[in-house]
Amino acid sequence: TEPNEFTFATVLTSCTGGAWGFDLGRQIHSLIIKTKFESHIFVGSSLLDMYAKAGRIYEARGVFDCLPERDVVSCTAIISGYAQLGLDEEALELFRQLQREGMTSNYVTYASVLTALSGLAALDLGRQVHNHVLRRELPSYVVLQNSLIDMYSKCGNLSYSRRIFDSMPERTVISWNAMLVGYSKHGMGKEVVKLFKLMKEENKVRPDSVTFLAVLSGCSHGGMEDRGLEYFYEMAEGENGIEPELEHYGCVVDLLGRAGRVEEAFEFIKKMRFEPTAAIWGSLLGACRVHSNVEIGEFVGFRLLQIEPENAGNYVILSNLYASAGRWEDVRNVRELMVEKAVIKEPGRSWIELDQILHTFHASDRSHPRREEVSAKVKELSVKLKEAGYVPDLGCVLYDVDEEQKEKVLLGHSEKMALAFGLIATPEGVPVRVIKNLRICVDCHNFAKLVSKIYGREVSLRDKNRFHHIVGGTCSCGDYW
Repeated sequence: TEPNEFTFATVLTSCTGGAWGFDLGRQIHSLIIKTKFESHIFVGSSLLDMYAKAGRIYEARGVFDCLPERDVVSCTAIISGYAQLGLDEEALELFRQLQREGMTSNYVTYASVLTALSGLAALDLGRQVHNHVLRRELPSYVVLQNSLIDMYSKCGNLSYSRRIFDSMPERTVISWNAMLVGYSKHGMGKEVVKLFKLMKEENKVRPDSVTFLAVLSGCSHGGMEDRGLEYFYEMAEGENGIEPELEHYGCVVDLLGRAGRVEEAFEFIKKMRFEPTAAIWGSLLGACRVHSNVEIGEFVGFRLLQIEPENAGNYVILSNLYASAGRWEDVRNVRELMVEKAVIKEPGRSWIELDQILHTFHASDRSHPRREEVSAKVKELSVKLKEAGYVPDLGCVLYDVDEEQKEKVLLGHSEKMALAFGLIATPEGVPVRVIKNLRICVDCHNFAKLVSKIYGREVSLRDKNRFHHIVGGTCSCGDYW
């Protein structure tokens, strides 16, 4: 018998496992075109799902755009595909477009959109989607509630995350993990430990390896390295039936490195039962940079350049380590090596959400429509903050230039520009929320603390690793990150 639309749709669902599955799926796609089933809704939805799960989102979008009719399954599959690949703005824009076209959403659609909003830390838009969910009176699907917990915590509203968590009639291990990760990213180590204790006392859900990752990370960000080591060895001794994986060992290296115990972290790596990955060496190199351990940092840096010659981050941290020690010749050598290997550093960018529009700034940005106003505000802030005792941390500028030039470079940092724009564009007393794609520098952290104190503004900064909630000049991180 000839295959029909149901045959193709069913077979395509099994073509998502690895390269062989994708190659088979491409062959089936050719057969579908020949037999003219490509425009059938079931087949089209399965095709775009296959491409999306293989990370081939543009092929998925091509299939989606050619569908003569779209249902909630096909719309959800393409939005989810964008969100899972971290293409958050594209996922959000497509959701808005499909909403305007009258798309019906289900709980999976909303969960996918919330994933995108988590990446963007777009709190106002997240609230709007939550209101949609409430108006639709959708049942309390656990997956949707888990997405809401994750979205609110990544947008900086932990109290709302906890409210949803506490109201859940049923919690899975994913619910507990989402809440634990939320506290961890906010540096609230004590809350992580308290919630983990509650999880064990309730004894309804068994912790899994992700739970322990969240707990170890929480102890690391919260400066509770001894407690974290206790949990690691408790886990390693097999009480919970969970074997520590490479990521758990990585957390311990991060934990010791953040605490300044760099030599101990180095010895721990040597004794690991796993071959250390680039991520683990990278964590130690970062700690060497922060705690100025040039000797171990140099060894680790060159090890990383052998393992990952294409990773710009390794060159940058090693270069920064040399710069902090005033070894400018070595800085130049590392930068020349970057040019030789054609390695490109990811540019720093910060963004701020205002009236459901994302405003993005790059270092020394000249592209924003209000750039003159923003630059003037940054200079005004610098003058006012210096009167209050602000001294620019010139050690954050990793170029061999004079002090005046270093100060100018610091004022051009993207997070300062986003913060200045937030002060201009929002009414007095309204919190300013800034998100950055890289780690925030010490100088920008100090700058934001003084802005909060002098202007009476609550400032929320989310960088690549964690949240900084600043109120009255004091940061939730306790200056430990």
